[in-house]
Amino acid sequence: MRLKIVVAASSHEDTHAWAGAFASAHPSIEFIAYSSDRAGVGADYAIVWSPPPALFAQEQRLKAVFNLGAGVDRLLAMRGLPTDLPVIRLEDAGMATQMAEYVLHGLADVSRGFGRYRAAQESGQWTPAQAIDYGEWPVGVMGLGAIGSEVAQAVAQRGYPTAGWSRTGRSLPGIKTYEGVELAAFLTRTRVLVNVLPLTDATRDILDRRHLGLLQRGGYLINVARGAHVVDDDLLALIDAGHLQGALLDVFRQEPLPCDHPYWLHPNVKITPHISAITVRRNTIEQVLRKVDALERGHGVSGIVPRSRGY
Repeated sequence: MRLKIVVAASSHEDTHAWAGAFASAHPSIEFIAYSSDRAGVGADYAIVWSPPPALFAQEQRLKAVFNLGAGVDRLLAMRGLPTDLPVIRLEDAGMATQMAEYVLHGLADVSRGFGRYRAAQESGQWTPAQAIDYGEWPVGVMGLGAIGSEVAQAVAQRGYPTAGWSRTGRSLPGIKTYEGVELAAFLTRTRVLVNVLPLTDATRDILDRRHLGLLQRGGYLINVARGAHVVDDDLLALIDAGHLQGALLDVFRQEPLPCDHPYWLHPNVKITPHISAITVRRNTIEQVLRKVDALERGHGVSGIVPRSRGY
């Protein structure tokens, strides 16, 4: 019997684009674009990104669901998701390199003072600054999974003193690592904080006034994880008080960012529309199909999300 896989993305256009791309890559599998206008199709697997909750009520015989991204917080929070259904997240799929580039761009912008050069150009002034002292810009990366580890290593390779923090602890060559209860020590040695944490109940609102206030004076935040990690009012208050010099934010509690949000017009906050790492379609398709094949052969796969951990 031909394998059936239902595809449901966050929009009608994305759903059909992904279904078509998967079908072209593996014609022997029937890939079906989800539609709320019809009953379930008896799918064996689902491939999703922010799917409608009705999908799981309609498809009762799913063996696993693949998430088209590394972050699974929204999917796990979805009402109707069966508690015994394996959730498999993407592992990198081309995103780590993009995110490292994004972080390096933001880090260079603040540490080398490129904002001064933009202002100098507008006023027609030629004002070169002194060479950077990398030792004055210790970087801390929160979250040391596959993506966070690559980000930390990319930063360290550029000469910035680099440390990493994770809830359970990890070891990375050339990088001082902290775990769990060592969060305060990690933050106090950090000037530029890069957040790559997964969003769980334990990490929600973790970047509040208390924790951000531990950063070195003149600190800077780069957030490429989830908007709900940051208490917005606390971040803005610390910037306005001069303790932090600013932030580069790619993710927000509500997306798109509301037009009246103070981030838009704040002179020391830079925002981008959740583009620090965009899923690479070819890599994603190869990874998902490889895992489907392994599961069908009765083999184990990596990337299965422990529900108790949440990522």
